[in-house]
Amino acid sequence: MKINNVYTSIAVNRTPSSLDWGTNNLICYAASNAIAILNPNFDGDSCKLLKTYAIHSNRVNTVKWIKNIKNDEEYEIISGSDDNTCVYFNIQDENNPKRLILKGHTDGITSIDGIWTNEGLTIVTASADSSIRLWRIPSDFDWSQQTIESFQQIDLKTGICFDAKFVELQNAGILLALTTDDDKIKFYKENISKCFEKFEELIGHEDWVRGLDFVKEENGDVLLASSSQDSFIRLWRISPFNQNVQLKSKEIDSIQIEERIFTLGSKKFVLSLESVLQGHENWVYSVHWNKNNESKTLQLLSSSMDRTMIIWSFDKELDVWNEKVRVGEVGGNTLGFYGGKFSSNGKSIIGHGFQGSLHLWHQNKDNDRLWEPGVIQSGHFREVRDIAWEPKGEFLLSTSMDQTTRLHSYWRRNNRETLTYHEIARPQVHGYDMQCLAILSRYRFASAAEEKITRTFRAPANFVENLKNLTKIENDEEGDEIAKSNQKGASIPSLGLSNKIVYEEDLLNPVHEEKKFKDEYPENYFVPISMAVPPTEEYLIQNTLWPEMQKLYAHGYELFSLAANKEGTILASACKATTVEHAEIILWNTSTWKIYQRLRSHKLTVTQMKFSSDGNRLLSVSRDRRWSLFENMPNEENSVNFSLVATTDKNNGVHERIIWCCDWTHDDKFFATASRDGKVAVWKKDEVKDDSSLGQYSCGTQISLPSESITALCFARHHFRESNYLLAIGFESGYIQLYNFNGNSCELLIFLNQSDAHHLCVNKLEFRNSKNEFHLASCGNDNLVRIYDINE
Repeated sequence: MKINNVYTSIAVNRTPSSLDWGTNNLICYAASNAIAILNPNFDGDSCKLLKTYAIHSNRVNTVKWIKNIKNDEEYEIISGSDDNTCVYFNIQDENNPKRLILKGHTDGITSIDGIWTNEGLTIVTASADSSIRLWRIPSDFDWSQQTIESFQQIDLKTGICFDAKFVELQNAGILLALTTDDDKIKFYKENISKCFEKFEELIGHEDWVRGLDFVKEENGDVLLASSSQDSFIRLWRISPFNQNVQLKSKEIDSIQIEERIFTLGSKKFVLSLESVLQGHENWVYSVHWNKNNESKTLQLLSSSMDRTMIIWSFDKELDVWNEKVRVGEVGGNTLGFYGGKFSSNGKSIIGHGFQGSLHLWHQNKDNDRLWEPGVIQSGHFREVRDIAWEPKGEFLLSTSMDQTTRLHSYWRRNNRETLTYHEIARPQVHGYDMQCLAILSRYRFASAAEEKITRTFRAPANFVENLKNLTKIENDEEGDEIAKSNQKGASIPSLGLSNKIVYEEDLLNPVHEEKKFKDEYPENYFVPISMAVPPTEEYLIQNTLWPEMQKLYAHGYELFSLAANKEGTILASACKATTVEHAEIILWNTSTWKIYQRLRSHKLTVTQMKFSSDGNRLLSVSRDRRWSLFENMPNEENSVNFSLVATTDKNNGVHERIIWCCDWTHDDKFFATASRDGKVAVWKKDEVKDDSSLGQYSCGTQISLPSESITALCFARHHFRESNYLLAIGFESGYIQLYNFNGNSCELLIFLNQSDAHHLCVNKLEFRNSKNEFHLASCGNDNLVRIYDINE
């Protein structure tokens, strides 16, 4: 039996220097507590997240590819984390990477860099503990050693280092530049004992310096670019000292700068200010050099909080650095860029934004000043709380504490057999952390956040058109009906939480500009477009919202769980509770949006609910360590009349801790419950048995894993291996296990570790509704959404 990860979605951590693009054409970035490896040119015109490595126990702040001494394609990465460690690891064997953990700091690591020389790899780590440590790993290092001590510590007293960079100067030694919480750039050089000593401070910026990058020119000179919160970029030149050339002062923008001489090894060098670049209107977080090996020209990429990235190039005729290209977010309610990188050939750039988004641009082959958006993946940047497949399995919805609900589907290209999954819509952008959702039909869903309201949404016509363009779906009656409507899209009013419908006449007759300014953010106003490729982040934010159709008020506290029957005619909702009154389950009529019933059984928060496939039974589990089963017994007055038919208590219950999850088999013969106590109980109906509280239900099978807290489980939507059932279990530690359940016992089939599954709590598992395939979706507190293809 094999399991293949077909889709992984996760955002970049919201820290500077959390992404790097190697000469191997792979992008590594910090993703929660893991490091993600992304191929931006997968299958020619698409992209795919290939692997995640869960190597830290806390958020990863910074990552970097390490170029080896032979300048071959990189396979070594260093990373720094809030777990106070730096990890140096080798992914040449991608399934069994070698790793070395550098321990010594007492607080999170904020910046790292490494450089290979003939003596080995030198690494610098800067931490929030106001110290900088230097490490040296010999070229013949024994990986079985596992640990290594730092050879030097630099005490910053109360300061914090924002960035640190190495450069080797003409085989004379290594130079280290670093920035702290002031406006100066500090320089350290190697001394005779191979330790680093401070020898210079560069003054010029008027605010914190956030980014540094070195590059070597063909003539042997070195350029250092520095970016600051004062919105300026400064270029500094380091060149070999020539005794025949008299030192002189330079005047740049009315600032007198003296050239300074320093000695490194046996050679002398001159340090001077080369240029000051002004083009951004907000903090400039990062700078990155690219040297074109064909034309021998230099380009500098700068990334700023003003939502733009600028490519700078040197004009030899005018002897000045000019802005060559400016790209960035056209609209949207986001902040700017934390960082950006060139590809190795300089023909592509990628930026990562404040909300964890990725932005990719490619240079046009015919016009080098024209840069076009590329297809890229991104994802949630906070915990993903819930997922749900639409009834036919064409797309997956996910909702997160990053206050968004996102829609993931495959992209079917002409003459291509390979399907790649992408985020193709963002139906909801909210003002509260999202908690749960339920699918009502192919193009309708309900969601709830940390508020007392359940909101329902319906897809607009523009989304249906674009979904058909990308997936080539057929036989879509509900979609055809929506496509005929004049509800084209949605926009978010100023200071509002509800997605407002945009009608066709609104597009033909735009609102008066003055009224539009009062009622909407102009940059958030919906503009229809026909998509041939998956959308960019800018388009997702602005043009893929779904109109909100209904608000449901009834609960006294924040919503915690939602469930809908297969037909989508009944919606069940439950909220956080500490009493029987607030722990009631409310059943809604999805046609009239009136309350069908209020079901009472539990004493504490209902953690999950599941309708049986026939819709006649509702199973609920709770923090009160009990499960309850309600059955629909229609009477003459009402076709919906659920009554409590079975429940556990202290005497007959299997679980001793909170029951987190439950699910039915596809044929409704069994249901399973799982708890924090590490037990999975499979229950079945026994026609002979008739207990006072359990009714005719009894526990026939148990899986006991006492050292693990089980937080998610689900059954496949059709039989496995003839008449058996496929059961997936997710753990608080992030592991996922697959079992074969034959009706009497469970057999472990597959165990997914933290790098292949999740490295934090698994919140939801959901099998796709497919007759011939097994597609499993998962989400967790590590911000990940994954889709697996399972086959024999």
